Amino acid sequence: MKFNYSRRRLLTLAAAGGVLSVAAPTFRGFSLINASFAASVQGATPKRGGTLVISWGGLEPQALYVPGGGGSSPFQTSTKILERLLKLDNKLVFQPALAEKVTPDADFKGYTISLRPGVKWHDGTDFTADDVVFNVLQHWKAISAGIALKSLTAATALDAHTVKLTFNVPVPEFFLKSTLAGQYQLVLPKHLYDGKDMLTNPLNNRPVGTGPWKYGNWVRGSHVEYQRNEHYWSAGQPYLDTLIVRWWSDAASRTAALETGELNVGYSNPIPARDIDRLLKEGNVVLDTRGYENSAWTVTVEFNQRRDIVNRRDVRQAILHAIDRNFIVNTIYFGRGKAAIAPIFSSNTLFYTTDVPVYDFDPKKAGTLLDDAGLPLKDGKRFTVNLLAAAWFEENAKLGQYLKQALEDIGIAVRLDSVDRATALKRIYTDYDYDIAISNFTAPIEPVPTVTQFFTTDGMVKGAAFRNASGFSHPEMDALVAKITIETNEATRRDLVHQFAKLASTEVPIVPLVEMQSFTLAHKNVRDFTTDANVQGTSLNDIWLAE
Repeated sequence: MKFNYSRRRLLTLAAAGGVLSVAAPTFRGFSLINASFAASVQGATPKRGGTLVISWGGLEPQALYVPGGGGSSPFQTSTKILERLLKLDNKLVFQPALAEKVTPDADFKGYTISLRPGVKWHDGTDFTADDVVFNVLQHWKAISAGIALKSLTAATALDAHTVKLTFNVPVPEFFLKSTLAGQYQLVLPKHLYDGKDMLTNPLNNRPVGTGPWKYGNWVRGSHVEYQRNEHYWSAGQPYLDTLIVRWWSDAASRTAALETGELNVGYSNPIPARDIDRLLKEGNVVLDTRGYENSAWTVTVEFNQRRDIVNRRDVRQAILHAIDRNFIVNTIYFGRGKAAIAPIFSSNTLFYTTDVPVYDFDPKKAGTLLDDAGLPLKDGKRFTVNLLAAAWFEENAKLGQYLKQALEDIGIAVRLDSVDRATALKRIYTDYDYDIAISNFTAPIEPVPTVTQFFTTDGMVKGAAFRNASGFSHPEMDALVAKITIETNEATRRDLVHQFAKLASTEVPIVPLVEMQSFTLAHKNVRDFTTDANVQGTSLNDIWLAE
């Protein structure tokens, strides 16, 4: 079954919106496009007042807060209200939030957490050590932290503002602080959640937190409005009066909203790459790639281990040789990204390694490997797969079209389903209704548990989004991640992570295809919109509007 590559290229370009030429972006790789603009605002005094509208490159969440995850949409909406104990800034330094200090014992089996005094929940109740103990035991260990707190044996309130964590094994300091600053370790009010089902609590749709913003109103299908917390612990903040998170159902609408000023800040690639240069040249918007150091985005293919044929490693490896990752980068992402080779990305300077198997684009080799696997062509077809594209990003839908063609090139028949967010979440993470899925995840610098849980047995949590939905279970992988979790020597731990990357890239149950270049677009009068290492989850306590 032959297919001319140049013809496939044109078909894919047509499927990608009719664009039949690929130009390297003018501004690719710059941190802040307008250097003179950056210099002019540095050190400026924040101005109080105003309303800010933000959005991102995705859709409305299923709830404003989802315990244990739920994806980027509820992460963005919840972190304006709910806070973490620590945060990681965009210089990769841990900063105090609800905790002022986290101190390890000499053997790293215990940590003392000193909490910020004088903090109140939005309903006026005092925030205390009892809240943290409740979250550690009933929320984080039970639901959101996964393997990160597996070895925790006790969480004790020593006094109103001090908590002691005790573990039965050593816990690396960077690992624990990353967990406390992690995407899902938000602090919930004990007095409003204790004794109730955390997953179905109505407060998940109108959270009560300690953050700079208080819940105002959620207009379904449109936006959620927040009001300034006048009693926020950081004096004088937030600077704005009102914050609005709004959703536009398609990328063209977000582009138009940025052009007109209806949208002030768009996080996490809010518009298609093809529109960026035009928008920047108009002069009212700046682009910033900072703020994604701890949330590197990728697009993935996931192979369902519960399904025949794709549960075989040799078949998965063969299929990967049919995928041209550089073509995907240049065509679908307009050059804004790079081919991924492993689940530890090149932007992760602490743990990245190139010592992994690489699957070069070679359709002929893919066909030979499938022949060797006992899956030869019969009447032009080897077997059929159901390919599910989670089309919460426009690029995912286009990638689905490309992969369909690429697999058909080597004789694999494809039934492609390109579905909306709610359907994709259910089919991938609850029903496991797919053979191959196109999805996404964000990778922090610390690989445990956010990245490793895609590959470990204990990462399988039915109904929990962005975990191990493939059903992959491998004793060597589980043992390796267990070692990474307790190794306190930095050099040894780095070597173990390299081994993890190599094994993951050998077994390939879930495979990152592209390291997506993440960016924020903001109007020129918006200040301090990228101060965290994961800007989509920043509380926006320090953002402000200039004249």
